Amino acid sequence: MRIFEELAKGDTTIAAYISIHNMVTWMLDSFGDDAQRAEWIPRLASMEVLGSYCLTEPGAGSDAAAISTKAIRDGGDYVLDGVKQFISGAGTSGIYIVMARTADTGGRGISAFLVPAETPGLSFGPLEKKMGWHAQPTRQVIFDGVRIPASNLLAHEGDGFGIAMSGLNGGRLNMGACSLGGGQAALDKTVDYLKERTAFGGPLINQQALLFQLADMDTELESARTLLARAADALDNGDADMVRLCAMAKRVATDAGFNVANAALQLHGGYGYLADYGIERIVRDLRVHQILEGTNEIMRLIVGRSIAGA
Repeated sequence: MRIFEELAKGDTTIAAYISIHNMVTWMLDSFGDDAQRAEWIPRLASMEVLGSYCLTEPGAGSDAAAISTKAIRDGGDYVLDGVKQFISGAGTSGIYIVMARTADTGGRGISAFLVPAETPGLSFGPLEKKMGWHAQPTRQVIFDGVRIPASNLLAHEGDGFGIAMSGLNGGRLNMGACSLGGGQAALDKTVDYLKERTAFGGPLINQQALLFQLADMDTELESARTLLARAADALDNGDADMVRLCAMAKRVATDAGFNVANAALQLHGGYGYLADYGIERIVRDLRVHQILEGTNEIMRLIVGRSIAGA
């Protein structure tokens, strides 16, 4: 978790991209069979090959159980048809973990498949034009009669939704860590700027009101970091409340990172709005973290349901 925070201090987009790649690697290592792991894990671990995770669809975002991409068994193969939306690394990754419907039984009818990039029938939409994350390609992934061997099924039929949700717990923590790294980088830049910038007879860092704001920014990041560490420990130990804590930590950390970066831009004044200072990019890149891996509204819903015992 800490490595993603450190990476994000240099480039929030690349850190988040690597986080998603690592989630794919973890899924394959955790749920793949010996042959699947032997074929893909060494190349994924060395990043010779990148991996993408295909869950979201044009009509199914937060309601992941409503996906419509289908995988029909045909002898010793499965044939996939459908479209995935907002896929990080689409068109550059060498392997895609794809959630597809094998039965009309809600979440229990979703299975996970390994689809290599060179598979016939696999194609990609145009590059999305985004507010941020410009260093990472985002495109649709289109399946038109994509035929893969049954051996590319990850675990068993019907296990896909559980695999997806398990992966999202770790992904939410990693996204939170990336947000904290971006927020910390923005805070560090702001401290340096306020030391150098003079106004009202001295460096701005001497203004008590600004010191109060820096203290609040630092406290917000450190508080979120503490909750993130607690959630990571719960996930590592398989604690009963790990899903609730991961949702809490994701919401708090992504909100904190963005809020601190936005405050840093304000403290830079007009210079913060210029690309030369690097703050505006951090603000743009961190904004999407409040949406990825489940929106922060969905995180609140998860926590609320856990309180209500639902």
